[in-house]
Amino acid sequence: MKKYLFSLVASTLLISVWLCACSSDEGEGIIEEEKEEEIAVKYFKNPVINVDCPDPTVLKGKNGKFYLFSTMSNGNVPVYRSDDMISWSHYRGAYTATQVPTFVKGAGIWAPDANYINDKYVLYFSMSTWGGEWEAGIGRSTAVNPGGYYTNSKLLFTSKEIGVQNSIDPVIFQDGDRKYLIWGSFRGIYITELTDDGLELIDKTDIQKIAGTAYEGIYIHKRDDYYYMFGAWGSCCEGLNSTYRVVVGRSKSLFGPYVDKNGRRMLDNCHETILMSNDKVKGPGHTSQIITDDNGDDWIFYHGYDTSEPNAGRKLYLDKVIWKDGWPTIGNGTPTTKKSVGPYFKSEKNE
Repeated sequence: MKKYLFSLVASTLLISVWLCACSSDEGEGIIEEEKEEEIAVKYFKNPVINVDCPDPTVLKGKNGKFYLFSTMSNGNVPVYRSDDMISWSHYRGAYTATQVPTFVKGAGIWAPDANYINDKYVLYFSMSTWGGEWEAGIGRSTAVNPGGYYTNSKLLFTSKEIGVQNSIDPVIFQDGDRKYLIWGSFRGIYITELTDDGLELIDKTDIQKIAGTAYEGIYIHKRDDYYYMFGAWGSCCEGLNSTYRVVVGRSKSLFGPYVDKNGRRMLDNCHETILMSNDKVKGPGHTSQIITDDNGDDWIFYHGYDTSEPNAGRKLYLDKVIWKDGWPTIGNGTPTTKKSVGPYFKSEKNE
């Protein structure tokens, strides 16, 4: 009898241990799953680059990392690198010290635009001095790696050569197999076609004006049936007195006409305003390309003055682009300054 009772107790204990083990394994699986979901959510707080970083452009390299370039600082074009578009570290200058373009005498490299074209990275840029609107010009460089070093630099044209005053702020739009250069700053926005490799203009005399004299820092984004022209309006560089803001118009053709919600043309300087200053950020503007994360959400970078540190230059800000009734909004119409959920990108471990 004792032996029977002992066996019964032992069996019961074994069953209990087995049940606990199963229950524990199942519980651990749930906990681990919750941890993975929690890790996938990342937060950001603006500014995401807390130093002078004007006129941003960003691309995702074939290595899965993001590279962000801005207007020249300390004699070179700074390159920042990130895994998630939230945490950025300075990577290097885009050029070696001996390869920095010097096509325009005394000029800085302004408003670069980074692209991936035909298995190479191409960095377009403007060169200008304050007030040198007819001497300003646009060039390009190439690299095999997204962060550089960039070489093979060439000046494509100057303002005088192309007949467009203040030829700065280049941006490339790839429409199917065709490549277009769009540029201009407060003297009209213009477009011309590039060769298939994106390295030359097909015809310097074949240019078309697609927006008026109120804009600079243009980017074109295609969504569904529309092309959206994001632009900067106002004064960019007067610290806390800057009136910069982000505006937009849309068109069913890359060549326009781009119009506001009432059908008025950007050629006539009409637009929708979608981002303005608030009490913490002044002069937000000059947006980057839109980057879509792995949740399908759209994100955009821009620069602005931090009112808590007005002499620090134009810092880098990140915000979500929300689409409603076929029109974009950025944040709540002013720069986001509270802690917010950031972009989601699958890690290599999860892919």
